[in-house]
Amino acid sequence: MPRPRTFDEDRAVDAAMRVFWMSGYEATSTQDLCAATGLGRSSIYNTFTSKRTLFDRALRRYVEDFSAAQLELIQDESLPIRERVRRILWTAVEPEPDDPAGCFVINTIVELGPREPEIVDLLDRDHETKLAALTTAIQAAQAAGDLDADQDAAGLAAYVFTVLGGLRVAARRGATPDSQRTVVEATLRSF
Repeated sequence: MPRPRTFDEDRAVDAAMRVFWMSGYEATSTQDLCAATGLGRSSIYNTFTSKRTLFDRALRRYVEDFSAAQLELIQDESLPIRERVRRILWTAVEPEPDDPAGCFVINTIVELGPREPEIVDLLDRDHETKLAALTTAIQAAQAAGDLDADQDAAGLAAYVFTVLGGLRVAARRGATPDSQRTVVEATLRSF
């Protein structure tokens, strides 16, 4: 008869997510996952079956958590569009203190994207959802007269997410908050 689990599976996925986010899939060893989660090898494999399954769950958790927060902000009509964009970009300037530098999604696309189409598909769908939501929010701001109606709403939304990605890559290489702020301020001039 199998022994009951004595650990929080969600907490283990969160801990693994941070290790994969920091080191990538290939560079993360099973021992790294054991150290981060506090689980033994057998518990990891009995629960998640493989490093790849744990990685997939960790990536999905990241996408769900971060996308939900971004979508909530994008759709917050109590804030002017410029403030919503500033807050989206500001997550790269002042990330949560426990978060590794950079972006788990970008790191994963660079590392695994060329050979893992199902991962690219997941991340593309997520990106398209946020891009469509921001485009809609920009169009609403244009209709309300809060933003120049001559600007391409879809182009502005893509610009925001491209800048966000660049800010996160720059953070990974050690960009200073001051240099990041300068980029955010330049971007906000479009709004």
